[in-house]
Amino acid sequence: MSKSDETVVRLDQVRCRSYGICVSILPDVFDLPPDAKSAVLLRREVDPDDVEDLEEAVRACPAQAIFQCSGPT
Repeated sequence: MSKSDETVVRLDQVRCRSYGICVSILPDVFDLPPDAKSAVLLRREVDPDDVEDLEEAVRACPAQAIFQCSGPT
């Protein structure tokens, strides 16, 4: 897979309100540490098998804090 074909996730930690929905959908990508003010990314690149789940996390985020991008950002 070339760099331009990668699916990259971005998390706006200012918008994030720690609902944790993303963690329940993609626990290998998102984490919510105890007492955290926002979720954190465990990795920026998403495996091709996880793209559909990432799309679900983007749609499900009440704070609209998750963004899906193609290629390096």
